[in-house]
Amino acid sequence: MSTRKPGKVPAPRARTISWRARLVLIALFALAVAVVVTTNRLLTDRFTENTRNRAELRLVLYSGNLLSELRQNAIVPQLLARDPALITALNTQDYAQSTQRLISFIEEIGAASLTLLDKDGRAVATTERNRLGESHKQAAYYVDALRSRDTVFKVLRQESGQFNFYYSRRIETQNGVLGVILVEVDLRKYERAWAGISDAVMVADSEGQIILATEPRWRGLTEADALRREPANSAIQRALQATSDWTALPADAYVRGEAVMRVEGRVAFRGWRIASFTTYQAVRDKVNGYLALEIMGFAILLALAFYFLNRKAALRMALFQRESAELRALNARLQREIAERQRVQENLAQAEQTLQQSSKLAVLGEMSAAVSHELNQPLAAMKTYLAGARLLLNRNRPDEALSSFQRIDDLIERMGTITKQLKSYARQSGDVFSPVNMGDAVASALALMEPQLRQRKVRITRTLPGEPVMIMGDRVRVEQVIINLLRNAMDATENETDPAIDILLAAGETAVLTVRDNGHGITDLDKLFEPFYTTKLPGDGVGLGLAISSGIVNDLGGRLVARNALDGGAVFEMQLPILPEETRAAE
Repeated sequence: MSTRKPGKVPAPRARTISWRARLVLIALFALAVAVVVTTNRLLTDRFTENTRNRAELRLVLYSGNLLSELRQNAIVPQLLARDPALITALNTQDYAQSTQRLISFIEEIGAASLTLLDKDGRAVATTERNRLGESHKQAAYYVDALRSRDTVFKVLRQESGQFNFYYSRRIETQNGVLGVILVEVDLRKYERAWAGISDAVMVADSEGQIILATEPRWRGLTEADALRREPANSAIQRALQATSDWTALPADAYVRGEAVMRVEGRVAFRGWRIASFTTYQAVRDKVNGYLALEIMGFAILLALAFYFLNRKAALRMALFQRESAELRALNARLQREIAERQRVQENLAQAEQTLQQSSKLAVLGEMSAAVSHELNQPLAAMKTYLAGARLLLNRNRPDEALSSFQRIDDLIERMGTITKQLKSYARQSGDVFSPVNMGDAVASALALMEPQLRQRKVRITRTLPGEPVMIMGDRVRVEQVIINLLRNAMDATENETDPAIDILLAAGETAVLTVRDNGHGITDLDKLFEPFYTTKLPGDGVGLGLAISSGIVNDLGGRLVARNALDGGAVFEMQLPILPEETRAAE
């Protein structure tokens, strides 16, 4: 019989996960992997087959729509070739009602356009009025229609890369051929419809050339060439995708670097083929949705198992929630700081705009003396003409008095022009840009400065191109820059015996307005456009004119530069982006 020694207590064993619990966790994890892999394989095959079936059904519908449109328009030339009104118009060469008659048919037929050609190939009536008088004598549909007694179908490629589809048939009587009726089939509407349903669809003719496609770059190419038109890094993208896509979906082709499913069909018309390219995104989304549910279920089981096996997970979760709350609070503070910065920027922009308007009003204040002198002369002349008119009326000579009233009316119009220019210049600039004619802006600025220039006897040399020089901007702000440059030039030539200012407007890749004077030149080019830098005496200026002008030109996408001329004087150049012809036509 043995006894324990008093005073000694056995040390407790460290609590660890038992081997049975470990086996359960390993088995649960292995089951989860097996279920996910099996589900992924089965669902991928099932959804891929469903997607392919839907693509095939869509192709059948697309080809049916194309064939229906072509057959519907194929009978139109035969019917219009027998129309008595069109035959009579070709016989009498009276086409006054022919265009309206074709327009009345266009809504019922559903064609893109209808055109009536005379025997010389000239468009004498058409639903597109801007194409009246065009010559189609060399067009294939016109030449082949004259040679054939049946309806001719032609596919022609335009300079834009799109294809147009035409049916043509000659119009003849017992006396011979009178002309040709041309029907343009609108198949491009299906391209627009397909683009909103399928990922990519293309139609190729019997020679394999793509004539309809939701991808504009594919038109005119073969299918092989179209699929090869990928960027240089597409191979790397495909390699990365192949290694990261663990579903291992089969790829029939690659479009824009992405694996797609290709389904082909036939259009029962001249050997045409139609094919669609559908991405596997829908399949991935559906499969990943099911897999996410399975993974979520197993994750919940594992979480519960770990929760009961180790209570420390609850403490970690609480710590995580506290850190999340801190991050949310930090995010809220950052949002408030961002909003505060945005308000400061908006206030700064408003202050800059107010400063520009104040600069314009200061210029108007300087102009007030010269403008009042300019208005006093017409007022004095009006007083003289009124006195003369009163005297002529007293002497019963109303005809001569009317001429005096006409002169008074001219003087009033001149005064109105002066005040209108001042009000236009003083108004607040807008935020929306519009096309501006630089020649008109120069003329308006000179008109505003005319009283001061005439009072100072400054010789102005203006050189403008024959064609309008157009830019995109705000005319009031452009005139403000020109007036600031003219005022600086006048100040620079104040002590010259023969003050002169040259204005040159040129247009190339940019619109360049040059203002040159024969003054003393610029002493410090580096600080010229800095705010509050001025070489004038105190009270004559605060040095904001050129700084504001430089800011305006920068906002318009250009730049304002200055230099000294070789033979003396200063040269300022305002360079602005020129408005392209296409944008000008659209405006």
